[in-house]
Amino acid sequence: MTAQGTPRRHLLAAGLTVPLAAGAGLAAAGPAAADARRAAPAAADSGHRFRNPDLPFSDRVEDLLGRLTPEEKVSLLHQHQPAIPRLGIRAFRTGTEALHGVAWLGKATVFPQAVGLASTWNPELVTRIGTAVGDEARGFQHERPPGWGLNLWAPVVNLLRDPRWGRNEEGYSEDPCLTGAIATAYGTGLTGDHPRYLKTAPTLKHYIANNTEKDRTTSDSMLPPRALHEYYEAAFEPAVAAGAVTGVMSAYNLVNGRPATVDPALNDTVRGWTEKDLFHVTDADGPNNLTNSQDYYRTLPEATAAALKAGIDSFTNDSDDPSKTVKALTTALDKGLIGESDLDTAVRHLLGIRMRLGEFDPDGGPYGKIGRSVIDSPAHRELAREAATEAVVLLKNGGGALPLDARRVTKAAVVGPLADTLYTDWYSGTLPYRVTPRQGIAKRLGAAGEVTGGEAVDRIALKNPDSGRYLTAGSGDDGAVLTESGDSAGPTEQFDVFGWGQGIVTLRSAANDRYVGYDGTAFRNDQEQPTGWFVQQQFALEEQDDGTRLVRYAGYETLSDGFGPKTYLKAAADGALSLTTEDDATRYTAETVRDGTAEAVEAARDADAAIVVVGSMPFINGREDHDRTSLALAAPQAELVKAVHRANPRTIVVLQTSYPDTVTWEQRHIPALLWTTHAGQETGNALAAVLFGDRNPAGRLTQTWYRSEDDLPDLLDYDIIDSDRTYLYFRGEPLYPFGHGLSYTTFRYGRPRLSARTLASGGTVTVSVHVTNTGGRDGDEVVQLYTRQRTSRNKQPRRQLRGFRRIHLKAGRGATVRFTLRAEDLAHWDVTRERPVVETSTHDILVGASAEDIRARTRLRVRGEKIPPRDLSGTTRAAAFDAYSGVRLADESKAGGQAVGAEQDRAWIAFRDVDLGGGAAKLTARVAREGRGSGTLTVRLGSPRGPVAATAEVPSTGDRYTYDTVTARLRGARGRRDVYLVFSDALRLSTFSLR
Repeated sequence: MTAQGTPRRHLLAAGLTVPLAAGAGLAAAGPAAADARRAAPAAADSGHRFRNPDLPFSDRVEDLLGRLTPEEKVSLLHQHQPAIPRLGIRAFRTGTEALHGVAWLGKATVFPQAVGLASTWNPELVTRIGTAVGDEARGFQHERPPGWGLNLWAPVVNLLRDPRWGRNEEGYSEDPCLTGAIATAYGTGLTGDHPRYLKTAPTLKHYIANNTEKDRTTSDSMLPPRALHEYYEAAFEPAVAAGAVTGVMSAYNLVNGRPATVDPALNDTVRGWTEKDLFHVTDADGPNNLTNSQDYYRTLPEATAAALKAGIDSFTNDSDDPSKTVKALTTALDKGLIGESDLDTAVRHLLGIRMRLGEFDPDGGPYGKIGRSVIDSPAHRELAREAATEAVVLLKNGGGALPLDARRVTKAAVVGPLADTLYTDWYSGTLPYRVTPRQGIAKRLGAAGEVTGGEAVDRIALKNPDSGRYLTAGSGDDGAVLTESGDSAGPTEQFDVFGWGQGIVTLRSAANDRYVGYDGTAFRNDQEQPTGWFVQQQFALEEQDDGTRLVRYAGYETLSDGFGPKTYLKAAADGALSLTTEDDATRYTAETVRDGTAEAVEAARDADAAIVVVGSMPFINGREDHDRTSLALAAPQAELVKAVHRANPRTIVVLQTSYPDTVTWEQRHIPALLWTTHAGQETGNALAAVLFGDRNPAGRLTQTWYRSEDDLPDLLDYDIIDSDRTYLYFRGEPLYPFGHGLSYTTFRYGRPRLSARTLASGGTVTVSVHVTNTGGRDGDEVVQLYTRQRTSRNKQPRRQLRGFRRIHLKAGRGATVRFTLRAEDLAHWDVTRERPVVETSTHDILVGASAEDIRARTRLRVRGEKIPPRDLSGTTRAAAFDAYSGVRLADESKAGGQAVGAEQDRAWIAFRDVDLGGGAAKLTARVAREGRGSGTLTVRLGSPRGPVAATAEVPSTGDRYTYDTVTARLRGARGRRDVYLVFSDALRLSTFSLR
């Protein structure tokens, strides 16, 4: 979510100034206040060891911790930590957004969206970007605007397992190796290069398995052990282990039945990845969800106590009002739900971060003097341009359509709804300037070239045939409240209609180029772009049988109370507009003032090249709190592409989106396709550089592009292994595979050479491959190393990325690329013994330009171990199954543990290749049954319908967390068999044994 919290966030998005709570300490009035703040530490400096930079951080933290009262410790556990004047401690705030640049603090350098940063496949570049963002965060430190702080909430490492996720733009990749590498690079830049101090304190979001927005606080991500350890955790661990981040943010969702806010893995797993102290925070209002939407705890004191014990150090709750959190923690302390030692643990973590940030050093530490001049500096502008250029992916280049020759292209048609604008997203900073696609192309062509075309959207006027009046907006930046008042279709009556798919449009007033939005009471043309938490600039123009249109307000929720089915515009006799039902709505005729497609076709018809810029609107086509429901390019945009292509076969399509689209028609018919994400202020210059060959494209896709939504399982299915999800397991033919991206030159790969043909456990092998640029242009190639395990007890990925290197090669030149492969890299999770295992097997070593474009291969023999037959004679966790049907993983208790919960009759879990020896005699199981009556747990052999070996009756225990032990005699359970535990109906199984 966000650093601000819900209510204040909405007002900030609307451009309103909101005063901070007393004591928040995030802004100061005038030089005197600033001087007082600077003087505060000195006033309390005398004899305080925590102020002494010559002492170890641990000593300084313990000194400061020992000076705090219990009340002060509690006060520090909210996002807005108050000042402690008696110790000269200033206020501190967690959570500055910095996903692809510093956000919400004013103009700052805006880099490509996170998925675009990853599409560079260039960790060195991403480290430099992180360095720039960290510098700019520090650049705001002297004025401390509202929302500022040095605890940055970035990067997002939730894996892009499904392109329908509304927040796809925030993540890096569907692959944990690539995600971990890019996150580590960005975090390394943010934290700085000092061996002890931090430039900023970045926080990974959102732990864990959090990439569905539908019912996101109550949806339950089911993660069987292999999916959890091999996939989801693998994206978080690298940056933590490398010291590139200082903690994680807990997610909104539940994981295996337990809210992520109280996931014991925050302590038990995440803190085990590093020896450094970590500082964990909750997502905005996550603690409140525990008692509200999740209904997991009865009271907030119970909930906050549980979160604290699970590993949370800072509560992001109730925006900048800490009173509820302070009261809840104080009550928990008074009732003995937590002890002062629990407070000390969390406060120790947060003080450690603040100490490393240099806050308690007399001079502010090594990064304390970074000033505002770094923000939007010339160097950062150049870096933004480099990043936007490297992020461009050439999807298709038929017949050498690209690059364009500027000497021959004297007239270029640049058309499309994204040709003349740059959109920002929810976590974007404020653009300091904009270079649109048209501007970039016009600049590249110079005075000798001509750029024609437009946005290719219709301009209409909406007239009420009954009254003869038109919908009328205002002029000037502030626009006016829309009324039905115009007598003719002048500029204030004209609106440009941008289609974003599935019938949703935005209306931009021709009078002032501002979008029409709704504030809960009136419609006004005053918005620079569709924006805001509720995105109130969305409409639908619904055609009726008589040819008229109803204007439906299609925005998300409003700031006022809901209005049920009243979503259609109605004009009163005086022209005032209100919302009403469909049957009562005013009918309008849509008079076309300008046919956007016709103008685009006319511009394209005699152009040397037609460039169509289409794509998404980040606040509409999927975003936080709203998943995508279609992968298709918006219908009006798809029709525009077809129309332009008919007029000029030399059509190039630029896709500017935050995610993959199913552009199957475009792939078949359009000569050249480029993709970029919303790439920030330098987008136009970057696109022009690639289109005209000044830069050879080398961006690569970081997730699979599918041909159809039918290729995807249910959005809420998180078990990528069972559902054959992502390039790791997908068995269909993708539109564009993971790692795909073309170049203007060609590359030849030599045969991979291994430093050893056999790899033993604990060992390493070097994979070397010579790559030669065989074309006529200099260019970058992204060399990708994959492996495939040929034999295994368990289902293995079709191939898996193990390393990558972006290299630059001059035409005709070559270089040898080397990868180090460790035996432990080839491990997977062994459910039979609940630990990683490296199996003895042959691995294919695959080197190529994408997951499907393998250019060379060899074999590596790995000497590991053989997974023995399962032994179920000891206590076995039911969650360590091999396969399942009709069950969900559930919380064994609220504090910890996993159980298996049946959801239907004949649900089952399987344990394969079990050695039952000469005969197991007894089933013993720990079960819970909340409902009345009794059920059964049946042991079957060979299949879910195989011979019955035992049936145990499961009586009601009255509660899902109350377990009882049941037993049954086993018959015929001998030898090596697959064992199935079959449930009669809803019950939970924690552990069992067959002995």
